[in-house]
Amino acid sequence: MVLAPGPFFAAVEALYGDIARRPRTVVLTPRGRRLDQRLVVELAGEPGLLLLCGRYEGIDERVREHLVDGELSIGDYVLGGGEVAAMVVLEAVGRLVPGVMGNDASADDESFSDGLLEYPHYTRPAELRGWSVPEVLRSGDHARVARWRRAQALARTRDRRPDLLEARGGLSDDDRRLLAEFDL
Repeated sequence: MVLAPGPFFAAVEALYGDIARRPRTVVLTPRGRRLDQRLVVELAGEPGLLLLCGRYEGIDERVREHLVDGELSIGDYVLGGGEVAAMVVLEAVGRLVPGVMGNDASADDESFSDGLLEYPHYTRPAELRGWSVPEVLRSGDHARVARWRRAQALARTRDRRPDLLEARGGLSDDDRRLLAEFDL
């Protein structure tokens, strides 16, 4: 089943009056540019975003040719439709819109924000079933906590997603020293 073009054009015209006045418009498809944090940040900076979803075999090609600014994929696999993929885009992009998260700076310190996976998080109590929150996090030494977090992020990325480190050019000498400081 291929979705007919008429309803897409009619819906966009009903929303914006003219297809030329629509915001950036992307269709969710396995053929599109793969979604990553860099693209999420780019999309979050748009004044508006219109996501189009196909079903099964997709959308009539005339929609792509005359209504769509680009194609977007959430990964190298196929879904039955683009609705779930659109929700992924909304979740990733929406949280970067100012005011959505309680602290807008929170997104600056998460996985992929600087090409690394995020460091581990802990909360109270400091002891649970004999497992302790790392001493450095209870120390009050904010500079050392920041170094520990950076070292943990580097170690996690090295161990779980070395491809991310490769994309950054590998570990620097400073990174190696930091890992050694915390025996990672």
